[in-house]
Amino acid sequence: MSLIEVQGLTKSFRTAKKEPGLKGAFKGLFAREHTTVFAVKDVSFRVEEGEFVGFLGPNGAGKTTTLKMLSGLLHPTSGTASVLGYTPWERQDGYRRQFALLLGQKNQLWWDLPARESLELNARIYGLGTAESERTIAELAELLSVKDKLATAVRELSLGERMKCELIASLLHQPKVLFLDEPTIGLDVVSSKVVREFLRKHNRDRKTTILLTSHYMADIQELCERVVIIDKGTIFFDGRLEEVLDRFADHKLVTIRFDHADKCDTCDPARFGEVIERGEDGLKLKVKRDRVIPVVKALLDELPVKDFSVEEVPIEDIIRQVFQRDVPAATAPGPQP
Repeated sequence: MSLIEVQGLTKSFRTAKKEPGLKGAFKGLFAREHTTVFAVKDVSFRVEEGEFVGFLGPNGAGKTTTLKMLSGLLHPTSGTASVLGYTPWERQDGYRRQFALLLGQKNQLWWDLPARESLELNARIYGLGTAESERTIAELAELLSVKDKLATAVRELSLGERMKCELIASLLHQPKVLFLDEPTIGLDVVSSKVVREFLRKHNRDRKTTILLTSHYMADIQELCERVVIIDKGTIFFDGRLEEVLDRFADHKLVTIRFDHADKCDTCDPARFGEVIERGEDGLKLKVKRDRVIPVVKALLDELPVKDFSVEEVPIEDIIRQVFQRDVPAATAPGPQP
């Protein structure tokens, strides 16, 4: 049995429809119309112990709603879920002591308390002993480079420092499952890198099962071998990150540089591929994967090439294309077993 098993999970909301204007407002008092909106619809997936899975999707896709159901904060309309053998929304004490949910835009620390006192208060809530909690706080603070910030009031910490302390609070009780919703949102490059390196090490050393949502592809690319892509409440793709490239990126980027003295003003690069950039000293082309080798050979034979490179399309662009796709639900690739 997988550590996390989700089957047919659905969450719908009943919302009122209001016609515009005074007439619509008056009508709504007596004959209000309602519509059903699906935040999550028939979602199914499994996560094994120790996996670090990226949960991707555009805004409003249903990512946070799914995490809230798996954390027991929301009851589903239908479907089942099992995490560590528990049904999350039954909110059994044994389950609550084994998982953590970190929402990047929500605070769990008390703003007016020093970070250390806020963390110690969290430790008491979890029933942790003083020696155990102090040891854990010291270890995590050292790894996240905030040891010298623990005496500072939470409201006076920078966003990066505060997020690191929020991460410590989530891991105080050493959860077996960690749900992360945009943990690096708004962080600078250095803070984001520290958080990613910490999460990678924690997952490797503690075998913590982590489900991560993020709009920053650097988070996903550096941390997750597997991704689940959800759109309009339904899973569109479930598989290894490399499969996203294979399935949705049918081309590569070929960049060539010319000698300045040998400008290629008269050549027609469009016959080699789609021109992305063109300058006095070079070109960047988008070339179908199966044509890369013959195209590069033709470029070297026919043009005054000084240097060239072949690159994969940035994963940010590929994921953006997946989100912007126009594929009917019946023909879209389904979840992988």
